[in-house]
Amino acid sequence: MPLRWILLGLLVLVLAACSGYRQPPAAFHETLTQPYRLDSSDQVRVIVFGQDTLSNNYVVDQAGYISFPLIGAVAARGKTQMELAAEISRKLKQGYLRDPDVSVEVATYRPFFIMGEVQNPGQYSYVAGMTAQNAIATAGGFSARAQQQDVDLTRQVNGEILNGRVPISDPIRPGDTIYVRERYF
Repeated sequence: MPLRWILLGLLVLVLAACSGYRQPPAAFHETLTQPYRLDSSDQVRVIVFGQDTLSNNYVVDQAGYISFPLIGAVAARGKTQMELAAEISRKLKQGYLRDPDVSVEVATYRPFFIMGEVQNPGQYSYVAGMTAQNAIATAGGFSARAQQQDVDLTRQVNGEILNGRVPISDPIRPGDTIYVRERYF
């Protein structure tokens, strides 16, 4: 009888150690419904209507700025496209243009990263609307040892790094890091 309880206790400990499930924080999915915020490596297309020489693509540098003609460095990190357009417009009004009409759109999103049990781990270009499953397909698909139901996702939200385990059908964001775990059996 005591041997049965010992074996049952060991089984419970082994199963508990294998789970490692981390429920993603609420902020993890809240970011999916909020406007996109720019960060390093995003490329934005700025259009100043009637000013073809100012309209161009600009890359958000590591410090979080774009270098814009006439007005110099403009902070872009953490801003929405509309907020960046308003900031550029405000600076252009200060002695350069009377009433600038500026629009900003994302030309190329910053990359996402995928590691673990995929054929080709690495850095890949993000496409709007991607899910973890699309990202895995972009990386050549699962390896033979991959756990295929869910993935571990690391996402930066408001300057804080968050981790969680999500199903492969979950959407990803630019800059996310996806880790595909190895299955046990």
